[in-house]
Amino acid sequence: MFTGIIEEVGKVSAFKKTGNFAVLQIECCKILDDITIGDSVSVNGVCLTVTKCGEKSFNVDISYETLEKSSLAYTSYGDPLNLERALTLSRRLGGHLVSGHVDCLAKILEIKKESGAYRLRTQYSSDIDRYVAVKGSISLDGISLTVSDIPAERVCEVAVIPHTFENTVLKYKKAGDYLNVEVDMIARYIEKLLKKETKADKLKESILKMQQLEDFL
Repeated sequence: MFTGIIEEVGKVSAFKKTGNFAVLQIECCKILDDITIGDSVSVNGVCLTVTKCGEKSFNVDISYETLEKSSLAYTSYGDPLNLERALTLSRRLGGHLVSGHVDCLAKILEIKKESGAYRLRTQYSSDIDRYVAVKGSISLDGISLTVSDIPAERVCEVAVIPHTFENTVLKYKKAGDYLNVEVDMIARYIEKLLKKETKADKLKESILKMQQLEDFL
């Protein structure tokens, strides 16, 4: 589990892809003092397991499913990566609960600086449209952001403060690039609960009708 507050921007020092499997080596500094083999790390919003630790880098394995659903499949040497260690019970939850399970990719339509901040507009899959709401949370490349506007179907805008922009991979992005998207998990749980309630209501209604029919007969 993560918060969506990026701790460090690392750099790809090696990327070896063999068929539907890949090994990624990430050069970094800050987070190395507190990670060990087996730990979970968010890499551009993808939860990955540390398989090797070095003095200046660590390795993670990437499965075929992750390669299919995330932008990590297009990683190359020198690319910057958002990094966040897993949440601990003693840390403040500064962003929102992020699982590191990518829902889809979003295409950047526009990045524009205005009024001292940056407006980021993205287009995403219709599969997640119902989970995106104004003032709701969304994770883009592992960054916890708040939806500021939904100008069209499958399109949302977020406002990015200068600190976040300068200290994440967003400063390297441009229109046409893709970001890993994870919707707010609370929205998914609410939807599931509502579906269960709807099914229960329909069952109650069906039973009531059967009882009324039996009374009539």
